[in-house]
Amino acid sequence: MSQPETVSRKRIFSGVQPTGTLTLGNYLGAMRNWAPLQEEYDCIYCVVDQHAITVRQEPAQLRAKTLEVFAMLIAVGLRPEQSVLYVQSHVPAHSQMAWALGCMTGMGELSRMTQFKDKSAKQEQIYSGLFTYPTLMAADILLYNADGVPVGEDQKQHVELTRDLAMRFNSAYSPTFTVPEPITPKIGARIKSLAEPTRKMSKSDEPHTYIALTDAPDVIRQKFRRAVTDSETDIRFDVENKPGVSNLLTIYAAMRGVTVAEAEADFAGQGYGTLKDGVAEAVVSGLAPVQQSLNDLLADKDRLYALMQEGAARANDMAMRTLSKVYRKLGFVLPQR
Repeated sequence: MSQPETVSRKRIFSGVQPTGTLTLGNYLGAMRNWAPLQEEYDCIYCVVDQHAITVRQEPAQLRAKTLEVFAMLIAVGLRPEQSVLYVQSHVPAHSQMAWALGCMTGMGELSRMTQFKDKSAKQEQIYSGLFTYPTLMAADILLYNADGVPVGEDQKQHVELTRDLAMRFNSAYSPTFTVPEPITPKIGARIKSLAEPTRKMSKSDEPHTYIALTDAPDVIRQKFRRAVTDSETDIRFDVENKPGVSNLLTIYAAMRGVTVAEAEADFAGQGYGTLKDGVAEAVVSGLAPVQQSLNDLLADKDRLYALMQEGAARANDMAMRTLSKVYRKLGFVLPQR
């Protein structure tokens, strides 16, 4: 009897910067959704420390944050034995591929990137790394021929450029890259600021406006009690007229694993104080296992370094196979083994 044909799984890639503070928005918008994807896809997750230096970083802090974020990937449910977890700067092919792609990326394409416009407007000195950031992101993805990239709405433009570059190279030199698709989570994709609920929750704002994944329970409760709502009293989901209440309902629904309608029903006829306390408790209980796992991992640095080394070896093997194909097609003379 013939055996059924084995269907290979699709591959996804995602990365997170080791800067600032990982927030509840990062968790609900992306990180919490990565672990379940391991059951469906071949997954590659990267701490993108090279992206971090598009703005000046304090070296000791960057090293500490890189360890913390790598540990956080595991704490949120990623399994090093199943997924490829590594640090970007440990795989030189990222920089090499970024240069190759940069040589076929238009200045106009890069200048139209929304994130470049937003970030450059806040800086007195603009460095070229910030401008060419999207080509490094494209290299991250294309090196591993990812089929999908889990991203928030604010990163979709970068994935579109990645798709354009993949198709441009494939057309010029023959099929080489997989053209990736963005994967956007259906719930919790854009968690808003607790102080300005018309804006997304951002680690670059004041600490009271966001929930950090490492915040203690009492800090979380205090921040939610200060969350902006409105002058009305009814609890309903209405983004246009009640952005603060809608944001709290969205967070509660995401943390409890219920629909927004079910969240509304849980607080029907109650006041904003009850809503804020209920959301706070949902977040405290939901983050407790993540925080415990993170603390355990950071207490064992030797294990973390070993996992980094193992992940980098796996990633480097995959990346170099793609880079060698690209170099050969570009006309570079490859070293003979």
